[in-house]
Amino acid sequence: MLNWRYLVSGPGRAVPVLSVTQILSWGMLIYPPVLTMPHLAAAHGWSVAFGMAGFSFGLIVSGLLSPCVGGLIDRHGGNAVMASGALAGGLGFASMPFAMHPAAYFACWLLLGMAMATNLYDPAFATLTRIFGATARRQITFVTFAGGFASTVGWTATHLLLAKFGWQGTYVAFAAVFAFVVAPLHAFALPRPTATLPAPVAEAASDTSPAAFLSPQGAPFILLAAAFALYGFILSGVTSNLLALLMRGGLDAASAVAVGAMFGPAQVASRLADFALAGRTHPLWIARAAVVVMVSAFALLALLGVSFPVAAVFAVAIGTANGVVTIVRGALPLLMFGPVGYGRVLGRIARPVQFVQAVAPFVVASAVETLPDRSVLVLATCGALAVLACFIGIKAPGKARR
Repeated sequence: MLNWRYLVSGPGRAVPVLSVTQILSWGMLIYPPVLTMPHLAAAHGWSVAFGMAGFSFGLIVSGLLSPCVGGLIDRHGGNAVMASGALAGGLGFASMPFAMHPAAYFACWLLLGMAMATNLYDPAFATLTRIFGATARRQITFVTFAGGFASTVGWTATHLLLAKFGWQGTYVAFAAVFAFVVAPLHAFALPRPTATLPAPVAEAASDTSPAAFLSPQGAPFILLAAAFALYGFILSGVTSNLLALLMRGGLDAASAVAVGAMFGPAQVASRLADFALAGRTHPLWIARAAVVVMVSAFALLALLGVSFPVAAVFAVAIGTANGVVTIVRGALPLLMFGPVGYGRVLGRIARPVQFVQAVAPFVVASAVETLPDRSVLVLATCGALAVLACFIGIKAPGKARR
Protein backbone atom coordinates (compact mmCIF):
# COMPACT_ATOMS: atom_id res chain seq x y z
CA MET A 1 0.00 0.00 0.00
CA LEU A 2 1.25 3.48 -0.91
CA ASN A 3 2.37 5.34 2.21
CA TRP A 4 1.33 8.94 1.54
CA ARG A 5 2.76 10.21 4.83
CA TYR A 6 6.15 8.76 3.83
CA LEU A 7 5.94 10.54 0.45
CA VAL A 8 4.76 13.85 1.88
CA SER A 9 6.62 14.26 5.16
CA GLY A 10 9.18 11.43 5.23
CA PRO A 11 12.36 10.68 3.27
CA GLY A 12 10.26 9.33 0.40
CA ARG A 13 9.42 12.94 -0.49
CA ALA A 14 12.78 13.06 -2.27
CA VAL A 15 11.46 10.82 -5.05
CA PRO A 16 8.56 12.96 -6.30
CA VAL A 17 10.57 16.16 -5.79
CA LEU A 18 13.54 14.93 -7.82
CA SER A 19 11.23 13.35 -10.41
CA VAL A 20 9.73 16.78 -11.11
CA THR A 21 13.05 18.63 -11.09
CA GLN A 22 14.73 16.04 -13.35
CA ILE A 23 12.01 16.45 -15.97
CA LEU A 24 12.38 20.23 -15.80
CA SER A 25 16.19 20.25 -15.69
CA TRP A 26 16.72 17.83 -18.57
CA GLY A 27 13.84 19.43 -20.45
CA MET A 28 15.48 22.88 -20.32
CA LEU A 29 19.23 22.23 -20.16
CA ILE A 30 19.77 19.34 -22.59
CA TYR A 31 16.99 18.99 -25.16
CA PRO A 32 16.11 22.58 -26.25
CA PRO A 33 19.40 23.63 -27.98
CA VAL A 34 18.57 21.62 -31.11
CA LEU A 35 15.45 23.81 -31.47
CA THR A 36 16.63 27.16 -30.07
CA MET A 37 20.11 27.27 -31.57
CA PRO A 38 19.13 28.05 -35.20
CA HIS A 39 17.14 31.08 -33.99
CA LEU A 40 19.87 32.28 -31.63
CA ALA A 41 22.62 31.83 -34.22
CA ALA A 42 20.63 33.66 -36.89
CA ALA A 43 19.95 36.58 -34.54
CA HIS A 44 23.67 36.99 -33.80
CA GLY A 45 24.94 36.22 -37.29
CA TRP A 46 26.78 33.12 -36.04
CA SER A 47 26.88 29.65 -37.48
CA VAL A 48 24.81 26.97 -35.78
CA ALA A 49 28.06 25.06 -35.17
CA PHE A 50 29.44 28.02 -33.22
CA GLY A 51 26.22 28.25 -31.25
CA MET A 52 26.38 24.56 -30.39
CA ALA A 53 29.98 25.05 -29.25
CA GLY A 54 28.50 26.91 -26.29
CA PHE A 55 26.45 23.85 -25.39
CA SER A 56 29.57 21.68 -25.66
CA PHE A 57 31.41 24.14 -23.42
CA GLY A 58 28.65 23.78 -20.86
CA LEU A 59 29.06 20.00 -20.88
CA ILE A 60 32.82 20.36 -20.37
CA VAL A 61 32.25 22.73 -17.43
CA SER A 62 29.82 20.21 -15.99
CA GLY A 63 32.38 17.44 -16.29
CA LEU A 64 35.06 19.51 -14.59
CA LEU A 65 32.78 20.34 -11.66
CA SER A 66 31.10 16.95 -11.22
CA PRO A 67 33.54 15.39 -8.68
CA CYS A 68 33.48 18.52 -6.52
CA VAL A 69 29.69 18.70 -6.68
CA GLY A 70 29.41 15.03 -5.73
CA GLY A 71 31.73 15.53 -2.77
CA LEU A 72 29.70 18.50 -1.55
CA ILE A 73 26.50 16.44 -1.72
CA ASP A 74 28.22 13.62 0.19
CA ARG A 75 29.00 16.05 3.01
CA HIS A 76 26.00 18.38 3.01
CA GLY A 77 23.18 16.78 1.04
CA GLY A 78 21.57 18.04 -2.12
CA ASN A 79 19.50 20.96 -0.82
CA ALA A 80 21.96 23.85 -0.95
CA VAL A 81 24.12 22.39 -3.72
CA MET A 82 21.31 21.67 -6.17
CA ALA A 83 19.41 24.86 -5.32
CA SER A 84 22.51 27.02 -5.86
CA GLY A 85 23.14 25.37 -9.19
CA ALA A 86 19.54 25.95 -10.22
CA LEU A 87 19.90 29.67 -9.42
CA ALA A 88 23.09 29.75 -11.51
CA GLY A 89 21.15 28.15 -14.35
CA GLY A 90 18.38 30.70 -13.99
CA LEU A 91 20.93 33.52 -14.25
CA GLY A 92 22.51 31.88 -17.30
CA PHE A 93 19.16 31.59 -19.06
CA ALA A 94 18.12 35.13 -18.10
CA SER A 95 21.39 36.55 -19.44
CA MET A 96 21.31 34.66 -22.73
CA PRO A 97 19.09 37.13 -24.66
CA PHE A 98 21.52 39.94 -23.79
CA ALA A 99 24.76 38.06 -24.55
CA MET A 100 25.62 39.64 -27.87
CA HIS A 101 29.38 39.15 -27.64
CA PRO A 102 30.85 35.63 -27.92
CA ALA A 103 32.60 36.03 -24.55
CA ALA A 104 29.32 36.90 -22.86
CA TYR A 105 27.63 34.00 -24.65
CA PHE A 106 30.18 31.51 -23.32
CA ALA A 107 29.85 33.07 -19.85
CA CYS A 108 26.16 32.16 -20.00
CA TRP A 109 27.08 28.59 -20.84
CA LEU A 110 29.55 28.59 -17.96
CA LEU A 111 26.59 29.23 -15.65
CA LEU A 112 24.48 26.64 -17.45
CA GLY A 113 27.33 24.14 -17.14
CA MET A 114 27.23 24.72 -13.39
CA ALA A 115 23.50 24.00 -13.52
CA MET A 116 24.15 20.76 -15.43
CA ALA A 117 26.70 19.63 -12.86
CA THR A 118 24.29 20.25 -9.99
CA ASN A 119 20.83 19.41 -11.37
CA LEU A 120 20.97 16.36 -13.67
CA TYR A 121 21.02 12.64 -12.86
CA ASP A 122 24.39 12.35 -11.11
CA PRO A 123 23.68 14.90 -8.35
CA ALA A 124 20.16 13.50 -8.02
CA PHE A 125 21.56 9.98 -7.58
CA ALA A 126 24.08 11.27 -5.02
CA THR A 127 21.29 13.02 -3.12
CA LEU A 128 19.15 9.87 -3.08
CA THR A 129 22.10 7.83 -1.81
CA ARG A 130 22.77 10.44 0.87
CA ILE A 131 19.17 9.90 2.02
CA PHE A 132 18.60 6.17 1.48
CA GLY A 133 22.13 4.77 1.71
CA ALA A 134 22.97 1.46 0.06
CA THR A 135 19.30 0.71 -0.61
CA ALA A 136 18.78 3.66 -3.01
CA ARG A 137 18.56 1.64 -6.22
CA ARG A 138 14.76 1.54 -6.34
CA GLN A 139 14.49 5.29 -5.74
CA ILE A 140 17.11 5.91 -8.46
CA THR A 141 15.10 3.76 -10.87
CA PHE A 142 11.88 5.63 -10.18
CA VAL A 143 13.49 9.04 -10.72
CA THR A 144 14.99 7.95 -14.05
CA PHE A 145 11.61 6.56 -15.05
CA ALA A 146 10.09 10.00 -14.54
CA GLY A 147 13.08 11.64 -16.25
CA GLY A 148 12.33 9.62 -19.37
CA PHE A 149 9.51 12.06 -20.09
CA ALA A 150 11.89 15.03 -20.19
CA SER A 151 12.38 14.93 -23.97
CA THR A 152 8.62 14.92 -24.57
CA VAL A 153 8.05 17.79 -22.14
CA GLY A 154 11.16 19.72 -23.16
CA TRP A 155 10.75 19.60 -26.93
CA THR A 156 7.01 20.24 -26.79
CA ALA A 157 7.30 23.17 -24.40
CA THR A 158 10.24 24.66 -26.29
CA HIS A 159 8.39 24.42 -29.61
CA LEU A 160 5.34 26.17 -28.15
CA LEU A 161 7.40 28.86 -26.43
CA LEU A 162 9.41 29.57 -29.56
CA ALA A 163 6.23 29.95 -31.60
CA LYS A 164 4.67 32.39 -29.12
CA PHE A 165 7.58 34.29 -27.56
CA GLY A 166 10.64 33.72 -29.77
CA TRP A 167 13.98 32.43 -28.57
CA GLN A 168 14.56 35.32 -26.15
CA GLY A 169 11.22 34.80 -24.44
CA THR A 170 11.87 31.06 -24.31
CA TYR A 171 15.10 31.57 -22.38
CA VAL A 172 13.42 34.03 -20.03
CA ALA A 173 10.71 31.44 -19.34
CA PHE A 174 13.39 28.83 -18.63
CA ALA A 175 15.08 31.27 -16.24
CA ALA A 176 11.82 31.79 -14.35
CA VAL A 177 11.22 28.04 -14.00
CA PHE A 178 14.74 27.44 -12.69
CA ALA A 179 14.61 30.37 -10.25
CA PHE A 180 11.06 29.98 -8.96
CA VAL A 181 10.35 26.25 -9.31
CA VAL A 182 13.51 24.11 -9.47
CA ALA A 183 15.61 26.04 -6.95
CA PRO A 184 12.85 26.27 -4.27
CA LEU A 185 11.99 22.58 -4.66
CA HIS A 186 15.63 21.63 -4.10
CA ALA A 187 16.12 24.11 -1.26
CA PHE A 188 12.94 23.55 0.72
CA ALA A 189 11.16 20.37 -0.44
CA LEU A 190 14.03 17.88 -0.44
CA PRO A 191 14.45 16.04 2.89
CA ARG A 192 17.43 17.17 4.95
CA PRO A 193 19.14 14.03 6.28
CA THR A 194 21.96 14.40 8.78
CA ALA A 195 23.67 11.19 7.68
CA THR A 196 23.36 8.41 5.17
CA LEU A 197 20.75 5.94 6.30
CA PRO A 198 22.05 2.44 6.96
CA ALA A 199 20.87 -0.51 4.95
CA PRO A 200 18.34 -2.88 6.54
CA VAL A 201 20.08 -5.41 8.76
CA ALA A 202 19.27 -8.48 6.69
CA GLU A 203 20.53 -6.92 3.48
CA ALA A 204 23.50 -5.21 5.05
CA ALA A 205 24.73 -8.47 6.48
CA SER A 206 24.96 -10.06 3.06
CA ASP A 207 25.45 -7.55 0.29
CA THR A 208 26.27 -4.11 1.67
CA SER A 209 28.76 -4.66 4.47
CA PRO A 210 31.95 -2.61 4.10
CA ALA A 211 33.91 -5.74 3.23
CA ALA A 212 31.60 -6.29 0.24
CA PHE A 213 32.66 -3.02 -1.43
CA LEU A 214 35.67 -2.28 -3.62
CA SER A 215 37.92 0.72 -3.39
CA PRO A 216 37.04 3.24 -6.16
CA GLN A 217 40.40 2.99 -7.89
CA GLY A 218 42.45 0.58 -9.94
CA ALA A 219 41.17 -1.72 -12.68
CA PRO A 220 37.51 -2.01 -11.56
CA PHE A 221 37.05 1.76 -11.46
CA ILE A 222 38.95 2.32 -14.72
CA LEU A 223 36.90 -0.32 -16.53
CA LEU A 224 33.65 1.14 -15.21
CA ALA A 225 34.58 4.71 -16.13
CA ALA A 226 35.79 3.60 -19.56
CA ALA A 227 32.59 1.65 -20.20
CA PHE A 228 30.35 4.61 -19.44
CA ALA A 229 32.59 7.04 -21.35
CA LEU A 230 32.65 4.87 -24.48
CA TYR A 231 28.94 4.28 -24.18
CA GLY A 232 28.31 8.03 -23.80
CA PHE A 233 30.43 8.78 -26.86
CA ILE A 234 28.56 6.28 -29.03
CA LEU A 235 25.12 7.32 -27.86
CA SER A 236 25.74 11.06 -28.08
CA GLY A 237 27.48 10.86 -31.45
CA VAL A 238 25.07 8.53 -33.18
CA THR A 239 21.79 9.89 -31.81
CA SER A 240 22.77 13.48 -32.66
CA ASN A 241 23.29 12.42 -36.28
CA LEU A 242 20.60 9.72 -36.45
CA LEU A 243 17.88 11.58 -38.30
CA ALA A 244 20.30 12.78 -40.99
CA LEU A 245 21.70 9.26 -41.34
CA LEU A 246 18.23 7.77 -41.77
CA MET A 247 17.26 10.36 -44.39
CA ARG A 248 20.46 9.71 -46.36
CA GLY A 249 19.53 6.03 -46.21
CA GLY A 250 16.26 6.73 -48.01
CA LEU A 251 13.66 7.64 -45.38
CA ASP A 252 11.68 10.82 -45.84
CA ALA A 253 11.77 13.43 -43.08
CA ALA A 254 8.42 12.44 -41.57
CA SER A 255 9.41 8.78 -41.36
CA ALA A 256 12.80 9.64 -39.84
CA VAL A 257 11.14 11.79 -37.18
CA ALA A 258 8.64 8.99 -36.47
CA VAL A 259 11.53 6.58 -35.95
CA GLY A 260 13.30 9.04 -33.66
CA ALA A 261 10.10 9.46 -31.62
CA MET A 262 10.24 5.75 -30.71
CA PHE A 263 13.42 6.27 -28.69
CA GLY A 264 11.78 7.97 -25.70
CA PRO A 265 8.91 5.51 -25.11
CA ALA A 266 11.36 2.59 -25.37
CA GLN A 267 13.49 4.21 -22.65
CA VAL A 268 10.50 4.63 -20.36
CA ALA A 269 9.28 1.08 -20.96
CA SER A 270 12.66 -0.46 -20.10
CA ARG A 271 12.94 1.69 -16.95
CA LEU A 272 9.47 0.61 -15.88
CA ALA A 273 10.52 -3.03 -16.31
CA ASP A 274 13.67 -2.41 -14.27
CA PHE A 275 11.59 -0.69 -11.59
CA ALA A 276 9.39 -3.78 -11.34
CA LEU A 277 12.44 -6.06 -11.12
CA ALA A 278 14.74 -3.83 -9.04
CA GLY A 279 16.72 -5.86 -6.53
CA ARG A 280 16.26 -9.16 -8.37
CA THR A 281 18.91 -8.70 -11.04
CA HIS A 282 22.40 -7.33 -10.48
CA PRO A 283 23.04 -4.08 -12.42
CA LEU A 284 26.18 -5.59 -13.96
CA TRP A 285 24.13 -8.25 -15.73
CA ILE A 286 21.63 -5.62 -16.82
CA ALA A 287 24.47 -3.52 -18.28
CA ARG A 288 25.87 -6.47 -20.21
CA ALA A 289 22.46 -7.41 -21.59
CA ALA A 290 21.74 -3.79 -22.59
CA VAL A 291 25.02 -3.46 -24.48
CA VAL A 292 24.39 -6.78 -26.26
CA VAL A 293 21.10 -5.26 -27.45
CA MET A 294 22.98 -2.15 -28.61
CA VAL A 295 25.59 -4.22 -30.50
CA SER A 296 22.82 -6.19 -32.19
CA ALA A 297 20.98 -3.00 -33.18
CA PHE A 298 24.02 -1.42 -34.84
CA ALA A 299 24.91 -4.68 -36.59
CA LEU A 300 21.35 -5.07 -37.86
CA LEU A 301 21.26 -1.57 -39.34
CA ALA A 302 24.73 -2.00 -40.88
CA LEU A 303 23.88 -5.36 -42.46
CA LEU A 304 20.32 -4.74 -43.66
CA GLY A 305 20.52 -1.06 -44.47
CA VAL A 306 17.97 1.66 -43.79
CA SER A 307 14.29 0.86 -44.16
CA PHE A 308 11.44 1.94 -41.93
CA PRO A 309 10.98 -1.45 -40.19
CA VAL A 310 14.72 -1.92 -39.59
CA ALA A 311 15.16 1.69 -38.43
CA ALA A 312 12.19 1.29 -36.07
CA VAL A 313 13.70 -1.85 -34.53
CA PHE A 314 17.01 0.00 -34.21
CA ALA A 315 15.44 2.99 -32.41
CA VAL A 316 13.45 0.80 -30.03
CA ALA A 317 16.52 -1.34 -29.26
CA ILE A 318 18.79 1.66 -28.61
CA GLY A 319 16.11 3.33 -26.49
CA THR A 320 15.56 0.16 -24.49
CA ALA A 321 19.29 -0.22 -23.86
CA ASN A 322 19.79 3.42 -22.88
CA GLY A 323 16.82 3.36 -20.54
CA VAL A 324 18.43 0.78 -18.27
CA VAL A 325 22.04 1.88 -18.74
CA THR A 326 21.08 5.23 -17.22
CA ILE A 327 19.88 3.37 -14.13
CA VAL A 328 22.98 1.18 -14.09
CA ARG A 329 25.14 4.30 -14.04
CA GLY A 330 23.63 5.14 -10.69
CA ALA A 331 23.12 1.66 -9.24
CA LEU A 332 26.31 -0.18 -10.24
CA PRO A 333 28.81 2.25 -8.60
CA LEU A 334 26.65 2.10 -5.46
CA LEU A 335 26.85 -1.69 -5.30
CA MET A 336 30.53 -1.82 -6.26
CA PHE A 337 31.93 1.02 -4.14
CA GLY A 338 29.28 1.55 -1.48
CA PRO A 339 27.37 4.63 -0.27
CA VAL A 340 30.28 6.30 1.54
CA GLY A 341 31.75 8.93 -0.79
CA TYR A 342 29.30 7.85 -3.50
CA GLY A 343 28.67 11.37 -4.81
CA ARG A 344 32.34 12.02 -5.49
CA VAL A 345 32.77 8.60 -7.11
CA LEU A 346 29.82 9.31 -9.39
CA GLY A 347 31.32 12.71 -10.23
CA ARG A 348 34.63 11.10 -11.15
CA ILE A 349 32.79 8.75 -13.49
CA ALA A 350 30.74 11.63 -14.93
CA ARG A 351 33.78 13.74 -15.84
CA PRO A 352 35.00 11.71 -18.84
CA VAL A 353 31.41 10.99 -19.86
CA GLN A 354 30.65 14.71 -20.09
CA PHE A 355 33.85 15.38 -21.98
CA VAL A 356 33.19 12.77 -24.67
CA GLN A 357 29.54 13.76 -24.97
CA ALA A 358 30.70 17.30 -25.70
CA VAL A 359 32.90 16.27 -28.65
CA ALA A 360 31.09 13.17 -29.93
CA PRO A 361 28.53 14.94 -32.18
CA PHE A 362 31.30 16.78 -34.03
CA VAL A 363 33.54 13.70 -34.34
CA VAL A 364 30.73 11.50 -35.63
CA ALA A 365 29.49 14.24 -37.97
CA SER A 366 33.00 14.47 -39.44
CA ALA A 367 33.12 10.70 -39.84
CA VAL A 368 29.74 10.72 -41.57
CA GLU A 369 31.01 13.34 -44.01
CA THR A 370 34.09 11.31 -44.97
CA LEU A 371 32.98 7.67 -44.63
CA PRO A 372 30.05 5.65 -45.97
CA ASP A 373 27.17 5.35 -43.53
CA ARG A 374 27.68 1.59 -43.27
CA SER A 375 31.30 2.12 -42.22
CA VAL A 376 30.16 4.50 -39.50
CA LEU A 377 27.69 1.90 -38.24
CA VAL A 378 30.39 -0.79 -38.28
CA LEU A 379 32.65 1.47 -36.21
CA ALA A 380 29.76 2.06 -33.80
CA THR A 381 29.28 -1.71 -33.53
CA CYS A 382 32.96 -2.14 -32.71
CA GLY A 383 32.73 0.63 -30.11
CA ALA A 384 29.73 -1.06 -28.49
CA LEU A 385 31.70 -4.33 -28.39
CA ALA A 386 34.46 -2.47 -26.55
CA VAL A 387 31.88 -1.26 -24.01
CA LEU A 388 30.70 -4.85 -23.58
CA ALA A 389 34.29 -6.00 -23.05
CA CYS A 390 34.69 -3.43 -20.25
CA PHE A 391 31.55 -4.62 -18.49
CA ILE A 392 32.57 -8.25 -18.89
CA GLY A 393 35.96 -7.43 -17.37
CA ILE A 394 34.36 -6.05 -14.21
CA LYS A 395 33.95 -8.49 -11.33
CA ALA A 396 31.39 -7.15 -8.89
CA PRO A 397 32.09 -7.59 -5.17
CA GLY A 398 29.90 -9.87 -3.10
CA LYS A 399 27.36 -12.15 -4.61
CA ALA A 400 25.39 -10.85 -7.58
CA ARG A 401 21.72 -10.59 -6.80
CA ARG A 402 19.92 -12.34 -9.60
